[in-house]
Amino acid sequence: MKAIVAVDEKWGIGRKGNLLFSVPKDMAFFRQKTAGCTVVMGRKTLESFPNGKPLKNRLNIVLTSDKTPREGCVVVNDVPSLFKKLARVDGEIFVIGGAAVYEELLPYCEEAYVTKIEADGDADTFFPNLDERAEFVLSEEGAREESNGYYFRFTTYKNKNLQKMR
Repeated sequence: MKAIVAVDEKWGIGRKGNLLFSVPKDMAFFRQKTAGCTVVMGRKTLESFPNGKPLKNRLNIVLTSDKTPREGCVVVNDVPSLFKKLARVDGEIFVIGGAAVYEELLPYCEEAYVTKIEADGDADTFFPNLDERAEFVLSEEGAREESNGYYFRFTTYKNKNLQKMR
């Protein structure tokens, strides 16, 4: 399992239920990485998508205590149920948010793709700072790029506590 996220310079990921920035190159990277894969998210992340609809060309799994069925999604209500479901899926699995889901599943992620945006988005929601977590090591850092007026870098962190699970 892998995490994928865009963060500001304080590791912020959202404000009032929305993304902090519109960075087309990051969105293209997200689509390219997750297309044809399984994505795991919380209810609020699903509801933040256009019309609250799941992402196309992906198996969308929603981890939530809310037992309401969601069109086009598999709903699981706890982590053991999630792992039972994930054991039966093929291909890569990406954790895509929100903050509580990242926090809960990050220990099980062998890698994290983090787009680091050089700006302060005045976030009220944060991703764990991987630079301060002993189990994660920065393994790749791309060149500084610009998109829609924002400077950023694509980075990859590896969880040194996990062997590759797949």
